[in-house]
Amino acid sequence: MGLKEDAKAALLEKDLTSAEEILEACDREKLHILTCQDAAYPARLKNIADPPIVLYYKGRLPDFDGSPVIGVVGTRKASAYGLTTAKRMGYQIARCGGIVVSGMAYGIDGMAMAGALTAGAPAVGVLGCGADIVYPISNRALFRDTEEYGCILSEFAPGTPPAKWTFPKRNRIISGLSCGVLVVEAPEKSGALITARLAAEQGRDVFAVPGNIDQPSFVGSNRLLRDGAIMVSSGWDVLSEYEALFPDKIRKEDAPARQTAYPDEVRKAAEEEKPLLKVAQKSRLPRKNANLKKDLAPQGIDKTPSAPYSDVGSVRPKLSPEEQTIVDALSGGERLVDDVIAETGLSTGKLLSSLTMLELKGILKRLPGKRIVLSRKL
Repeated sequence: MGLKEDAKAALLEKDLTSAEEILEACDREKLHILTCQDAAYPARLKNIADPPIVLYYKGRLPDFDGSPVIGVVGTRKASAYGLTTAKRMGYQIARCGGIVVSGMAYGIDGMAMAGALTAGAPAVGVLGCGADIVYPISNRALFRDTEEYGCILSEFAPGTPPAKWTFPKRNRIISGLSCGVLVVEAPEKSGALITARLAAEQGRDVFAVPGNIDQPSFVGSNRLLRDGAIMVSSGWDVLSEYEALFPDKIRKEDAPARQTAYPDEVRKAAEEEKPLLKVAQKSRLPRKNANLKKDLAPQGIDKTPSAPYSDVGSVRPKLSPEEQTIVDALSGGERLVDDVIAETGLSTGKLLSSLTMLELKGILKRLPGKRIVLSRKL
């Protein structure tokens, strides 16, 4: 391999205990390991700026590169309209031959995946924790169904607990696996907007569902439409963009005859604002657990108020060294991303990851023309 002697010595001195423990955990939890050298590693994901070196997964890997894969994301604090739309979109995308990828979180993510499973198709959940951890715990039935009929994957080693930094980090995988990302409902500071931005940076299409302009939970997704996202009102609107690329996979004959084409049970549940997953028991897939409705019910609508504005000075002690370096570089005002890379010496992947964290913390905001600036109180 052409390694120098000191490099060889350093490698030989490495303690492999941790790696052995991970392998034992994978064997115990029935997790498969996929590295970027494996032929089955998705080419789309491999070609992003900072692909995960290793993926751990349960279930069966779909044909990511040969299929129209659509990421569906949105807020955890979803409205009844958003939940209904997310499940309808997931259902229609799956019925027409697409593969739904999402984060398996409360709200929009879980509903989109449940819609795909209800259509009798696989779904893919990308976790912000180890693939052996059911999170949130109320999604345990969705977790089991996704594992059986689809795939659950994570770049985090088994046993890794969910944390604030793991969720934005996994967002690049959702967008990286996808041909396009659909944002169903997102407020101004939603993590779904970070996924949409990453999708655009990766050259993916960004779609959005129009929402009530007077409702705060749609401010972010409506802004995407203003900024050039593709407006859609059905799953077919999304998949029709890829009909020429995947003629053998996309089924136009299964497209809804009208926007509201969806099982009557789901429409009725939505109108009554009841849990929208009761139709899973009537899915074309055989369900082993009849408590899917109970497990994903009202907890899917998180009523916790958003965190207040974070002042830069108050959060500085909690920043990572890379984040502190970026904050220092921006202390004089807005800068070009390329200039920050040159000044800080950070790699592009490390910088983008740190920018995502700073943006999520409300410390930084992005401006047109690849410029960034520290956030200020209005």
